[in-house]
Amino acid sequence: MTSSNYADVRQGIIDVALPLFRDKGFTGVGLTEILAAARVPKGSFYHYFGSKEAFGAAVIDSYFDSTLAHIDQLMAQAPDGRAALLAYFGDWLECQLSEDGQCLAVKLGAEVSDLSEAMRAALHRGTSGILARLEASIERGAADGSLAQGLDARVLAVALYQSWVGASLLAKINHDRAPLDTAMAGTRQVLDLKQ
Repeated sequence: MTSSNYADVRQGIIDVALPLFRDKGFTGVGLTEILAAARVPKGSFYHYFGSKEAFGAAVIDSYFDSTLAHIDQLMAQAPDGRAALLAYFGDWLECQLSEDGQCLAVKLGAEVSDLSEAMRAALHRGTSGILARLEASIERGAADGSLAQGLDARVLAVALYQSWVGASLLAKINHDRAPLDTAMAGTRQVLDLKQ
């Protein structure tokens, strides 16, 4: 077996599991279901992953790799820091309202953080990557004049991200987009504040 075959099979199993985890959560998806969807035998699964928890961490890492690349692309196209932030949160809003776009961090965060240290660490790495990008965009906005000067970029990045995670949970609980719309309105208010 060549290394490209190894990577393709391993990534194929991960790719098959991602929508299953989005729909049913981690504990709601059995290994048999994953193996059937990926069309690989149980032995092959354990060749690539030591356990279901290690597999879950690999799925989360893969999700964040593609998510962070998407965020980088969105933000790079924005003319300034404020626009980069609005592009990111606008994309979040659209994704949360789509059938298959639910944020995996929101879906799995509470479920797996106490269940598996490996998956909690993968979630932490991924969300830290998002926060770093938000912080950089806030600093960019302060430098280019599209945001107020003197903002604590880290505090604002964390506050905005936490607001959107909470809004996403409430939208799911309420089966209503209103919390997401409120998060967007609050984000716009904060970003429009000038000293």
